[in-house]
Amino acid sequence: MTKPEILVARAVFPEVIARLEEHFVVESNQRDDSWTQEQFIQKLQGKQGAFTTGGDRIDAVVLAACPDLKICANMAVGYNNFDVDAMTQAGVIATNAPDVLTETTADFGFALLMATARRMTESEHYLRAGKWSKWSFDMFAGSDIHGSTLGILGMGRIGQGIARRGAHGFGMKVIYHNRSRLSAELETDCKATYVGKEELLKTADHVMLVLPYSPASHHTIGAAELSLMKPTATLVNIARGGIVDDAALASALAAGRIAAAGLDVFEGEPKVHPDLLTIPNVVLTPHIASATIPTRLAMANLAADNLIAVLTGKKALTPLN
Repeated sequence: MTKPEILVARAVFPEVIARLEEHFVVESNQRDDSWTQEQFIQKLQGKQGAFTTGGDRIDAVVLAACPDLKICANMAVGYNNFDVDAMTQAGVIATNAPDVLTETTADFGFALLMATARRMTESEHYLRAGKWSKWSFDMFAGSDIHGSTLGILGMGRIGQGIARRGAHGFGMKVIYHNRSRLSAELETDCKATYVGKEELLKTADHVMLVLPYSPASHHTIGAAELSLMKPTATLVNIARGGIVDDAALASALAAGRIAAAGLDVFEGEPKVHPDLLTIPNVVLTPHIASATIPTRLAMANLAADNLIAVLTGKKALTPLN
C-alpha cells in the first residue's frame, strides 16, 4: 500500500521526522528555508498532510491550489496562520497543540513579568556597557511583584497558570477579564476576580496579555487603553503580535505613560517596530515562551500524532474544525 505524502514545513526534531517516516513519505524542510507562498504551494503539491508552525499561512489561495490536502497540523497552540473557515469549506482538518505547553509558557510569562518589573535587561545592558561605577539607593529601582495587583486579559489555561503563580506564589491580588467568566471553582483555584476590561487596566499594577489573536482582538491594547493604565504599571504580552499596537506602545513607553513593557511577540514578527529597539524600558524576547526542549518536543509529537491519526483513518486528537 502506498504511503501518504506529507510536508514538514519547518525544521523539527530528527526523532519526530523518523516517527513520521514510519507512516508517510516525508518531504521535510530541515534546512529551515524561508519559502514564498508560491514555493509553499509548490511543495504542497500531491501532499495529503502538512506539519506547520505559526508562520506557515494556510488560506483559501493555498487550499485552492492544493486539492490533495486533508490535514494541517500546527506545532503551536495559536492558529492565526490558519483560515479555519476556508479549511472547513475545503474539507481540510486543522489541528493545534494545546495543553502540552501550558505550564512552560506560564513559567515564561511570569519570568518576563519579573524581568520587566525589576528592570533586569535594562540594568544588565548598563553593567555590560561598563557604566556601573558605584551603588546608589535608587539605581534601577523597579516595582514589586509580591502583594501587587496582577491583571490578566485572557483567562484560558495559560492565563490560569499565571494567575496561580501570582496568587499562590507571590501573594498577588489577581483580577482578570475574559470573553466568558470562569466557573466559581476555577476562580477559587486561581484566587482570581472577574472585572471589566477598563477597570482592569485602571487598577492593575501589572497587565498580562494571554488572549488568542483574531480580527476581534486586533489592537486590544492601543493608545486609548494605554492611557487608562497607571504610569507605574507594566504591560507584558506573551499572546500574539497584533494584540498590541506596537507603535502606540513605543510612544507610551518613551513618554513615560507606563513604566515598562515585556514583549515576546510582535506585529509583523520577526520584524520588530524600530522604536521598540531603542527604548530602554522594554524587555524583548524572540517568541520563546514555550521554548524548552521537553515542551517543544511534546508540541512536535502532538502535531505528528494528529497527522498520523487523520491519515490513518482515525479522529484528530486536537481538532479546530
